[in-house]
Amino acid sequence: MTQTYRELVIGGVLFAPLVAYAAAAIVIFLVLRPVLHSIGVFRLISHPPIAELSLCIAILGLLALLF
Repeated sequence: MTQTYRELVIGGVLFAPLVAYAAAAIVIFLVLRPVLHSIGVFRLISHPPIAELSLCIAILGLLALLF
């Protein structure tokens, strides 16, 4: 069974599904980031910006894998 991809259409322009996944990953990351800061997770990491970028990329990868 092949998977059909649904393109995002905005103003007649077709966008790849990865664009929608990236937008959703950024929204999820922006919601998750204050929670992780309040818990104090980023104090345990030597370079927090790299950890935040890695988390955003991991969320994007999970969204692409699951949907």
